[in-house]
Amino acid sequence: MTIRLMLVDDQVLLRTGFRMVLAAQPDMEVVAEAGDGVEALQVLRSTAVDVVLMDVRMPKLDGVEATRRICSEPGAPRVLILTTFDLDEYAFSGLKAGASGFMLKDVPPADLLAAIRAVHSGDAVVAPSTTRRLLDRFSPMLPSGGASRRPEHKGLGRLTDREREVMLLVAQGLSNGEIAARLVLSEATVKTHVGRILTKLELRDRVQVVVLAYETGLVRAGGGTLP
Repeated sequence: MTIRLMLVDDQVLLRTGFRMVLAAQPDMEVVAEAGDGVEALQVLRSTAVDVVLMDVRMPKLDGVEATRRICSEPGAPRVLILTTFDLDEYAFSGLKAGASGFMLKDVPPADLLAAIRAVHSGDAVVAPSTTRRLLDRFSPMLPSGGASRRPEHKGLGRLTDREREVMLLVAQGLSNGEIAARLVLSEATVKTHVGRILTKLELRDRVQVVVLAYETGLVRAGGGTLP
């Protein structure tokens, strides 16, 4: 199966570089490009795309808002946010907007290709430990419990005790293998639990599980859970 890609970046030279790398892959095809969020939304109305590589800072409409609008549509393509070291604050906003992950623009080509394939298969491309560090860094922006805690997500009440336990471990940055070892389960069983959690909470991937856990106050900065 060929992965249909869209490049969204206001720098033509950068798009050209990415396109050269991607075009050399037998399972990938760049089917569309756009120089800003507005153009991206227009192109997507008439072009079938599987994965969007999205820049953050662009004229007319930035990548975060463009991601939010794209991901709000039924059957939307997956979005991979591309950022730089000094724009990490946008990565969290991008994840909240529905992106399946983020990477730095200077990522090695092999890592970028692996990330695209992972996103296309339905996985998140942000390593759990990286997600945890990012959220810890920006935890002052998030509710920390008490009066500032947001109302509990309605879907949390539908989780079983085991699913809630797995969710909290995902939110603390543990991989499926680490969760399996902690709970004495098989990785396949953990993966099944994670899938059910995503379905019940109506989330796209485990990255959004982490975001939800922090927003609702289930997990504190540093990985601790509420009693």
